[in-house]
Amino acid sequence: MRVRTLTGGLAAIFVLSGPLLNGPAAAVPTVGTAQRQVADDVVTYDASGAAEFKAAVERGAAIWNESVETVELRQAASGQRADVRIVADNGWPRSVPTSMGNGTVYIGRQAVDQGYSTIRIAAHELGHMLGLPDRKPGPCSSLMSGASAGTSCINPYPSAAEKAQVERNFEGAPTGALLGRM
Repeated sequence: MRVRTLTGGLAAIFVLSGPLLNGPAAAVPTVGTAQRQVADDVVTYDASGAAEFKAAVERGAAIWNESVETVELRQAASGQRADVRIVADNGWPRSVPTSMGNGTVYIGRQAVDQGYSTIRIAAHELGHMLGLPDRKPGPCSSLMSGASAGTSCINPYPSAAEKAQVERNFEGAPTGALLGRM
């Protein structure tokens, strides 16, 4: 009886200490990569057609990257097919999502000419690509209230509820999942 108990105890010790003896099971992230490894999904975008709004689009993407952890907006590499295409046009800003994290964003000059913030427009339209609907009418504190907040609203940051919804939208979901998850 003692031999069986001793053998079982030794086996448990070896099983539990295996990772310690063999080294870590996964590589430890460096300080520089730890933050981005949190993101489950990467949504690439191509702002080459954004014309004078390219800097606003980059800032809008950075705001989302600072605000959520489950998805990262990243500029597509040269020659890479982007998930989201961003173009400038003379109409009203709009998004045409084809699936979660995929589609086309139009940064319309009409809203800019009326006095709306280019960074707020970019962040708002990228919010649609991340699965958020318009919330109109709405206060300036709600990014997805869009134009209903008025031209004096320059807040480009998503609210806590908007951040939480994007986190839920991308939690464990592969990029390209159907918009039905919204």
